[in-house]
Amino acid sequence: MSQSFAERVREQTLGVRESPTLARLAAWNAVTQAANALSYGECDAAEREELIATLDRELDSLSHLERYWARPGRAAVLALRQLLAEHDVSRLAHEVAGAVEQADDASFTDSGDRGAGVGGDDSTESIGFTVLVVGDYSDDDAARLAEQIRDLRGGHEQFVYDVLVVPSFEDALIAVLFNHDVQAVVTQYAFRLRSDEQLPFVHEYMATLERDGEVGTALERGPALGALIGEIRPELDLYLYTDVPLAELDEGMHGVFRRVFYRGDNDLELHMAILDGVRARFATPFFDALKRFAQQPTGVFHALPISRGNSVFTSKWIREMSDFYGPSIFMAETSATTGGLDSLLQPTGAIKDAQQAAARTFGSDRTFWVTNGTSTANKIVVQTLVAPGDIVLIDRNCHKSHHYGMVLGGGLPVYLDAYRLEEYSMYGGVPLEEIKRTLLTLRKEGRLDRVKMLLLTNCTFDGVVYNVERVMEEVLAIKPDICFLWDEAWFAYARFHPVWRQRTAMQAAQAVRRRLDGDEHRARYERHRATVADLDPDDVEAWVEQPLVADPDTARLRVYSTQSTHKSLSCLRQGSMIHVRDEDFARLAEEPFMEAYMAHTSTSPNYQILASLDMARRQVDFEGYGLVDDTIASALTIREVVANHPRLREYFSVLNPEDLVPAGHRESGTARYDREDHPGALDADIVEAFANDEFVLDPTRVTLYIAKTGMDGYEFRNEALMAEHGIQVNKTAINSVLFLTNIGVGRSAVAYLVDVLLQLADEMDRHLKDMSPAERELHEQAVERLTSDLPPLPNFSHFHEAFRPNPATKEGDMRSAYFLGYDSTNREHLRLGGEVEAAMAAGRELVATTFIIPYPPGFPVLVPGQVVSEDIVEFMNKLDITEVHGYRADLGLSVFTEDALAAQAGGRARPKRRRRNGSERTERPALAGATA
Repeated sequence: MSQSFAERVREQTLGVRESPTLARLAAWNAVTQAANALSYGECDAAEREELIATLDRELDSLSHLERYWARPGRAAVLALRQLLAEHDVSRLAHEVAGAVEQADDASFTDSGDRGAGVGGDDSTESIGFTVLVVGDYSDDDAARLAEQIRDLRGGHEQFVYDVLVVPSFEDALIAVLFNHDVQAVVTQYAFRLRSDEQLPFVHEYMATLERDGEVGTALERGPALGALIGEIRPELDLYLYTDVPLAELDEGMHGVFRRVFYRGDNDLELHMAILDGVRARFATPFFDALKRFAQQPTGVFHALPISRGNSVFTSKWIREMSDFYGPSIFMAETSATTGGLDSLLQPTGAIKDAQQAAARTFGSDRTFWVTNGTSTANKIVVQTLVAPGDIVLIDRNCHKSHHYGMVLGGGLPVYLDAYRLEEYSMYGGVPLEEIKRTLLTLRKEGRLDRVKMLLLTNCTFDGVVYNVERVMEEVLAIKPDICFLWDEAWFAYARFHPVWRQRTAMQAAQAVRRRLDGDEHRARYERHRATVADLDPDDVEAWVEQPLVADPDTARLRVYSTQSTHKSLSCLRQGSMIHVRDEDFARLAEEPFMEAYMAHTSTSPNYQILASLDMARRQVDFEGYGLVDDTIASALTIREVVANHPRLREYFSVLNPEDLVPAGHRESGTARYDREDHPGALDADIVEAFANDEFVLDPTRVTLYIAKTGMDGYEFRNEALMAEHGIQVNKTAINSVLFLTNIGVGRSAVAYLVDVLLQLADEMDRHLKDMSPAERELHEQAVERLTSDLPPLPNFSHFHEAFRPNPATKEGDMRSAYFLGYDSTNREHLRLGGEVEAAMAAGRELVATTFIIPYPPGFPVLVPGQVVSEDIVEFMNKLDITEVHGYRADLGLSVFTEDALAAQAGGRARPKRRRRNGSERTERPALAGATA
């Protein structure tokens, strides 16, 4: 614990590396250990002197840090320093224990002096939080204010709060960044700008705000502070406390503050408003309705014998089911949509209210719940927006549900190639220039009007994150009415950290719209028009190289995101959400959306999943920022330990931005998240990269490179991690495994993982030492195979001309190919490693009839109607895995017969003979480009 406070804070910018919460607890733990050791009286003079020095140093650090927490607070630290100065060792240890208990209890729930819970039930704990008050108060005035507010508490309140008073704009920013427990902010209209604390990174940030005019004048700091806190932590309830006449209030404050209160009015109103704001966010309409329903006596003459546990509780054969799950899940299981419940398909009550609450939390205009995963959410959105014949620009490496969505909707995909990471057998993101080039080519060919949607995955499985704002603005400059679908299956948590949030679809849509509506953008657009006036419209490459600016008069923001809530938040499996910011939703998309939603949503949705979606929303509304902050800290801890531990470095490394994002897409130059040369600059690098780079690597997705072990990812996961140590991983690749840190990964789990990796390193040492020369050679061959002899990563080849409505263009009619392959007479099987290669060598063009999806990497290397290339054949031959969806090694690769292709190309596909009611009938052939 020798680090000074300044050194710690330098590592705590925006909560990255080690969050202020964790650093604070670490300091209190050091104080506890030193105070206890002193109180035992078992140390010699030198040890005693060292312990006193530790206490003095750590208490000095805490005297600065605790000014941003209400409990135990700075006054408690100063009291402890006084006890240390008086050498009252026994009392010091006792008081430290009390202070640590308060510091460690973030929500300070209790049922003692804070009153009973709802309904006066003394067994119900009140939930505590912190209210930040910003004003230039003296210490005595601040103490009186806090006491006055405490006196307003009732005896039976569900929520109670402590008051933290800070004197300046700068202190307020530090408090909302450091203290996760702040849930409401009350700010005066005028107060000073700077803090007495000397925190370099905050001073630099403040200098930037001053330069940009975002701190207001000395007499109107409150509105400026409220606006800034609203951007950093939009979940907080903000209140303005002022005596400025209503007519003179800053117009910019409207929509920022929940309410405005005047000095001298009854403070009880402010107190009640604070509690009302927290209650509104705390409310979980559907979960609460389900709880009430489960507590009501009912007679069930409906579906579900399992409802109320009626078929379970009395059975001697399946009683263990109720023993395992407990009674509540059965009491809440029902098919009813009345009695206080609601219909997911046509919500009018609790589900409607809960989805509206989710929209507010996740920053959308509308949010819809899905109970069978984001696979279904993706199909709903695709079927909503894409009509047969519409062109869709789509990342070839996206989830298979999008490809199947193309089949269902009849869209014509133009597949985009992501940049390749050959060394790790991975793909990154689709470069913006690739997207622009494809759109501009379609414009040149006169088919831009048929383009309907751009579909991308953000973040990718391996953590590559797009610059969403930049992509949307430049794409809108080419196609102003295009729809965007951002698959954020792995990115739901990003909304709840100020650095990550800017890379989410909903936040970026809001930012782009705000910018398009501004005078500055309009002037920028006029300058852009002058710049490109002389460019040849058909010179695609010249336009690709030119940064494009959207026309503010024609651009329409039509943005959708799909999120697997269950993947990164506290939700049951298959719980997902669709978030919508579509300016034309009511006019163009609402009716198709509801039809698609009806088509894909079960009439018997799982109520437990719905209730968990409701609770997941509540949790992130209150503690999402703190949980994500700590998640980032856990991920960076893993990265730094692996990079800097000499034993672990021998066999393992964690992939960094320089490994997964090519330098040309990293304008900030940020290369590593585990740098030893200048650790204090790490956090600033992350912030700059997230703000400016075309792609960034999300540090919470920890890819461990394991090639030096000689084991591939599948072996390492199954044999080294899971079988021996019970560690689950998110994904395996040929020479890596992916550890996903999320809000459920605590410090103990991180410590266990590091310990297991150290054990595995020791085992590798012993294993290598005991190898015979022949075994050593085999090991070196395995390492060679995993480091350099890797299968080439194929790009998308092309659709066969039989499945291209226009043979001169790239888009393909995958739907026709998909259904043409249903008829077994239209396809045949050729085995890899002989028959496929021979057919291609003879000049035959092989065309896939099905999706071929190897796991890993999990993307389709072939889709229906796609021509099989030599690169794809080589890739599949070198795959050392057994799980390949759509491919059976015993049968071989399913390809169209030459006759079927010829018939399809001529618009007269082979008729299908099917039996119906015992008689044969001939079906009409599917024409090229037609839908089935």
